[in-house]
Amino acid sequence: MIAALIFSLMMLFKSQRNSLKNIQQISDKLSQILDKDTDEKLMVFTDDKVLAQLLTQINRVLEDRQRINVEYRRSEIASKRMLSNISHDIKTPLTVILGYLEMIMLNAKDDAAMLKKVENKAKQLMDLIQRFFTLAKIEAGDTEVGTTRININELCKENILDFYSILHEKGFIVDVHIPEEAVYVYGNEDALNRILFNLISNAIHHGQEGNYLGVVLRYDTVFAWIDIVDHGKGIEKSLASKVFDRLYTMDDSRNSKLGGSGLGLAIAKTLAEKLGGDILLESNPYEKTVFTVRLKRMNY
Repeated sequence: MIAALIFSLMMLFKSQRNSLKNIQQISDKLSQILDKDTDEKLMVFTDDKVLAQLLTQINRVLEDRQRINVEYRRSEIASKRMLSNISHDIKTPLTVILGYLEMIMLNAKDDAAMLKKVENKAKQLMDLIQRFFTLAKIEAGDTEVGTTRININELCKENILDFYSILHEKGFIVDVHIPEEAVYVYGNEDALNRILFNLISNAIHHGQEGNYLGVVLRYDTVFAWIDIVDHGKGIEKSLASKVFDRLYTMDDSRNSKLGGSGLGLAIAKTLAEKLGGDILLESNPYEKTVFTVRLKRMNY
């Protein structure tokens, strides 16, 4: 009797230990599936009917989750392509309008000043549409952003020089730190020029009160960082996560010379990510605001 009881207890203990082991395996595998967002299912071989039923129900939940993810991705791609097409459709008649305005102005006399104002507004709208069209094309995957070996030192210098007249006119102190040693990154010249243009123009526009622009190029063996620094009004921590959203602006002001549409930072970040990099933000209002472009080094 005692031997039989001991044997039964040992079998029960073994069964419970196996169940706990199976539950731990299920937990670990489920965590892996969720973390990596894969389309895998749970597979654990067990004689425990209750545990087998639980596995079946968990797999049903995973299948529903995967189906929803697929539908969401399809919807997102369709939405981005729709925005790209709409932007193109709006841009085409605006191009025609600007062409007719130019022809009318050549023959106009008394209405020339009024027509010029109309033309300027149409150009501002065209610029906004072009920015929106660019972002929509990039997000929809319709724009190839191929990477090649880029000397980022020279690109930084060229972009600073492009803003020289505006910086001089506004009385900015310009503080540039670019190493003499050539730093090469994986990049695309057009994309990097657009990123730097958008970040520098943003620093000038929102950092006017500080009258300071800093450009710093740093690097190690893996990455290169470009810091665009201003001493203006900065960005509150509660708003920092929103500045890269499409059409988000810090205020209602607009500057036709420097942009201000709320698309510049979104375009810059999207392009940086397409290049395998990122754009980071640190800001202490009225002290120092730094947008940092992180790019992968190319060491050969």
